[in-house]
Amino acid sequence: MPLVNYTEDPLHVLHPKDGAAGTDRPKALLAAVEEDPDPLLKLAASHVVSSQQFSRDELLQLFRLAAQYETTPALMHLPLAGKILISAFYEPSTRTRLSFESAWHRLGGSVMSITDPKSTGIAKGESLADIAEMFNNYGDVLVLRSSDGEAAHNMLENLRIPLVNAGNGIDEHPTQALADVYALAKWRPELFTGEVAPEQRIKVGIIGVPSRMRTVRSLLRLLSLFPQAIDEIVLVSREDENFDPGQREELEEAGISLRVVHDLDPALPDLDVVYINAIAWVGDTFEAMGEGLKLDRHSPLKEGAVVLHPLARGEELSTDLDATPHNWYFAQARGAVFVRMALLTTVVRRISAVMDTPDG
Repeated sequence: MPLVNYTEDPLHVLHPKDGAAGTDRPKALLAAVEEDPDPLLKLAASHVVSSQQFSRDELLQLFRLAAQYETTPALMHLPLAGKILISAFYEPSTRTRLSFESAWHRLGGSVMSITDPKSTGIAKGESLADIAEMFNNYGDVLVLRSSDGEAAHNMLENLRIPLVNAGNGIDEHPTQALADVYALAKWRPELFTGEVAPEQRIKVGIIGVPSRMRTVRSLLRLLSLFPQAIDEIVLVSREDENFDPGQREELEEAGISLRVVHDLDPALPDLDVVYINAIAWVGDTFEAMGEGLKLDRHSPLKEGAVVLHPLARGEELSTDLDATPHNWYFAQARGAVFVRMALLTTVVRRISAVMDTPDG
């Protein structure tokens, strides 16, 4: 079924800093992944709470659909026309909220936004269970962000519409991890679509603390689905304790080789991917971490290495890297719209609108 009406779309007009964001890379990913609707049909009407719930095949098909959307200037068929998204962000957000809402609008749906819990029944002591019952009547899917790590889990029993976790405390941020790995899949599709020769495997550096950063926790879980692509993950942290009980063992059992170092620059020349984060949410506020771990144009980055960052950035990532080929963080943020389009199309059971297959 055709997806496209080739009209100009502002999201496809690129700035010079968006060199990694052209259509050649998603086209290459499309060519590398054979279409198979079955994994996406298994996700239909599902809650998305943890990156741990995805399989390798589900990721590849989500990425394929995201790449299809990314190479499409404007949709001819709007699969979510008449559908309503409840965008409930009880914690500050710019990119995540706007990319979800942009994704939904681009698919033809309507959005109801909540950006302050003080404007809801929560301020009067209303339970999450009762709020979930109301959401069932008002929308077709709920996207929830909360500084409470248990909020998403506590709503599930009462929700009859799909819930998508947009970040819950220090627990998880699964759709950010989807955007992160989608960026890597466009960078080098062959890493994710078959066996990888040992000399072609990549070293991934992660600047962050997995036990306290939801983006890092979720990213590591998705990367663990592709151990054949990764030579080593180097965790750069100045914390004494970096993992929750069992967290490191879970990754190593999946075939991931992990090493922890305290200094950034000595590790950089060997890294193919550098993922940097410096914010950990604690309750209703955040804590900046990783003091002294900073990337700038003087950092000894490997030629061809790519830098990812979930944004918003602070002093840990200098703007003087923005105009260099290392900058994949803007393309990463841009790609989040398309991977969320793919996920939302899937969980709202509208795959038949973009594929020649029944919803099941």
